[in-house]
Amino acid sequence: KYADELTTSMNRAAEAAVPEAKTLLVGAVKKMSVEDAKGILLGGSDSATQYFRKTTETQIAGKFKPIVGKSMQKVKLAEKYDQFAGKGVSLGLVDQKDAKLDDYITRKAMDGLFLMMAEQEKAIRANPMQAAGTLAQKVFSAIKL
Repeated sequence: KYADELTTSMNRAAEAAVPEAKTLLVGAVKKMSVEDAKGILLGGSDSATQYFRKTTETQIAGKFKPIVGKSMQKVKLAEKYDQFAGKGVSLGLVDQKDAKLDDYITRKAMDGLFLMMAEQEKAIRANPMQAAGTLAQKVFSAIKL
């Protein structure tokens, strides 16, 4: 039961944190140089995702971590995790970066965000006309009278 509660809380924390990334990602687009844009256009199947990760990862982590921390405070098991993981670090069984549940969940939420972005980017690059059509449909359906 406790493991299920922890898993549910971890997932909810990650989901709650994702919208915080939007402003930072939009800001990265606004600050993008011509050289950055060229690198994205000529780059690999996830070059835009890599650009966003490079330019926003630290700020996104800063936004995610308090949300994750607040969610994890509701689950007493998180404190136990930190205690046991700390002992695991001293025994060489747990990596230091995984010793705090908040840090672990924040990192995993960010990994999930960038993985989803990379998958979307690959789909767009594979069929850019369909992606453009879908975007146009969303725009025009939003402005229908």
